Amino acid sequence: MRKLIEFDDDTFDKLKQLGRDRMATLQELADEAFADLLKKHGIPIDLKDALRKSARLRDAATPARAAPSGASRKSGRK
Repeated sequence: MRKLIEFDDDTFDKLKQLGRDRMATLQELADEAFADLLKKHGIPIDLKDALRKSARLRDAATPARAAPSGASRKSGRK
């Protein structure tokens, strides 16, 4: 899908220079920037991220198991 994004001249010049310095295209810089933005707001960027987030939420909702009530501690006394 193609979308048009407008930059002011100064920002575009800086992005072009960053792309040259990192040997990356403007598309690669944009992909990285948008992935970081989505991550910052907790939005999964792909299926793998969505599954990880789902598993973390499930684990957080599961109550932790308590130690068995019959467990005894050594007191050090005899």
